[in-house]
Amino acid sequence: MSDTDRSVQAAAHRFVEEELIPHEVEAEMNGGAIPPEVKKRQKRRVSELGLHAMNIPAELGGAGLTSFQQVLVSEQVGRVTNALGWVIDAPASWLPKVASEFQMETWVLPAIRGERKECYAITEENAGSDVDDIEASARQTEDGYVLNGVKWHVTSANLADHCFFQGKLTGGKHAGSHGFFIVDLDTPGVEVVRTPTYMHNYPAHHPILSFTEVEVPRANLVGEEGQGMGFAYEWFRYERLMIAARCCGAAERLIQEATEFATGRRAGGNLISEYQAIQFMLADSLTELWAARLMMYQVAQGIDAGIDVKVQHAQCSMAKLYASEMANRVADRALQIFGGRGYMRENVAERFYRELRVDRIWEGTSEIQRVIIASQLYKRGSNALIG
Repeated sequence: MSDTDRSVQAAAHRFVEEELIPHEVEAEMNGGAIPPEVKKRQKRRVSELGLHAMNIPAELGGAGLTSFQQVLVSEQVGRVTNALGWVIDAPASWLPKVASEFQMETWVLPAIRGERKECYAITEENAGSDVDDIEASARQTEDGYVLNGVKWHVTSANLADHCFFQGKLTGGKHAGSHGFFIVDLDTPGVEVVRTPTYMHNYPAHHPILSFTEVEVPRANLVGEEGQGMGFAYEWFRYERLMIAARCCGAAERLIQEATEFATGRRAGGNLISEYQAIQFMLADSLTELWAARLMMYQVAQGIDAGIDVKVQHAQCSMAKLYASEMANRVADRALQIFGGRGYMRENVAERFYRELRVDRIWEGTSEIQRVIIASQLYKRGSNALIG
């Protein structure tokens, strides 16, 4: 790491330790919520540390961090439960490259400044990781488009004021391909069907949204017709890498907490850290974390170096696959080490045991990641993907 990298990492670590971890249990016992004045202070601190909009270029008002620096921040954020680390915003970094001047002024720049917030309406009841199976439609009209569909698991919709809607075009030369649209959530025809409860206690909810004859002007189309899937893939690559980073942070926290507990807890007259059963669980966890961290760092540095986007796609999938499954194994071992205490909601292992499970599902299941990796292996060979 460079001195700048270490400075970014240290700032994120300090923020997590001082501003986030002390509020974990409070958030857990209150549906993920913390007092508004605390959230406001945290937001101010994020800006002071130069971490706001970390994935956006400095010339647009973001922190302008490299991909490697972003995973360093996300790794620290991952050490916190209840998604409290999401206070560090990462707006749609793919959007400025394709947004029109109208879209920049209306949504992109305000989101970067923290004045607006987006969410993604992509997943459907019968289309999750298999995005091409979506049934949502976009019908072109004289003035724009009419959108229809029901979207599931729209993360952060309760905190957002606009969404990215992905639908299949129903007419014209691009019929059957995907379009990406920006939709203000107060547009007539957009409704919350229901807000399910989930295993975790996050302040960001995941409601089901219906879009019924929602009219949007052509200016709301992102890029060109037929480019929607490409935008989704770029978002997936970014999110998969950041999930891998957060999983590494969670595993590090669990190992540290479990180690501290094991070196102070006695059973049968001995510290439980002296028993091989405990030693083996901690040793395996640390070894797997190291492997995942090295993989995740290498992928981020490769992206900064401009490696082929198809290689990026496979490597982000490998990082998410390995790190998410690693973190789940570490959480299971940590809970076992804590014993009955590990089953208490006030315990970090209990919370991570629930929270980390979704990382093997969202932004593409582990099974889908394996399909992506195998596909790129067949097309490019192992040397192209891992050297």
